Amino acid sequence: MLYLSTKEKYRKYALICLILLLGFLIIKVLWPFVNGLMAAFTIFVLVRQQMVYLTKKRNFNKNLSTVLILLEVIAIIIVPVFFLSSALIGKIQTINVDITVLTEIIQQFEKLIKDRFDYDLLNMDTLNTLSGYLTKAVQFIVGQASGLVISFIVMIFLLYFMLVDYLKMEQYVLDLLPFNEQNRDEIAREIFIIVRSNAIGIPLLAIFQGLIAYFGYLFFGVPSALFFAFLACFATIIPLVGGGLVWVPLMVYLAIIGDWYNAIGLAICYVVFVVSSDNLFRLIIQKKLANIHPLITVFGVFFGLSVFGFWGIIFGPLLLSMLFLLIKIFKREYLDKVEN
Repeated sequence: MLYLSTKEKYRKYALICLILLLGFLIIKVLWPFVNGLMAAFTIFVLVRQQMVYLTKKRNFNKNLSTVLILLEVIAIIIVPVFFLSSALIGKIQTINVDITVLTEIIQQFEKLIKDRFDYDLLNMDTLNTLSGYLTKAVQFIVGQASGLVISFIVMIFLLYFMLVDYLKMEQYVLDLLPFNEQNRDEIAREIFIIVRSNAIGIPLLAIFQGLIAYFGYLFFGVPSALFFAFLACFATIIPLVGGGLVWVPLMVYLAIIGDWYNAIGLAICYVVFVVSSDNLFRLIIQKKLANIHPLITVFGVFFGLSVFGFWGIIFGPLLLSMLFLLIKIFKREYLDKVEN
């Protein structure tokens, strides 16, 4: 066993402290760009095999291969997201330009409740406060969507360097991990499987449920069907409640205005096509791609959204899975060996 002198121990632990201190300061300053980093890593996992194919099997230059993949990412992901975000922001801004109009809509809703159920839902002070909160919420959504531009710029920048030297980068990261070769391979495999599973499965589920919502809203007379279908599409990322955040208020709205036929029809459509398909689709995708326990997905998404925002839907379950995997490794490497 190698024993360190007092001076060597001092140097070792002082170096570790400096690394941790500088790392903390850098992460604190660059945290606003963390979404771009997570996006770059997610896309890297998805396109890595393409990079291997182009450089190893087709013998393409690594710079040319990287540029081709970046163009593919821009065409398939960035351009559609940009146009969808622009359309959504434009729709939100059109609806909520005037706070007075928003207040009038809420007042009409309150009057409708009072006339039908003889219940004073809101007073004027509460209405003004509520309209202010709603306006702030809209501004937050618009700000988050606008932040996509910065995230995509950071993503493309980082993804370029990840792809150009992907073998060196992967080997460098693996060498830093405090595990033996078997455990390192297991961790790397788990990371790639979970990221790929969520990065593919969640968008597919969102698109599928967005289409169901759009046709359902059109058929049952929901106003601004396309807009609310977009909202239902994005709400799908939240487990358990998901699209219900959009569907249920629309059912209540139709019932309040007396359109019971469409309200009941929308409720049946939600239960039959959305709830059942959500559970079935999630089960199939997760089992097919990663075999992740449903509880890890549910609690991981809630944790990830609160910490990372949008990209938490991928990295929340990943971090939770990593925790259980590290506990499994610790038990196998230390506790089980002690017992034996």
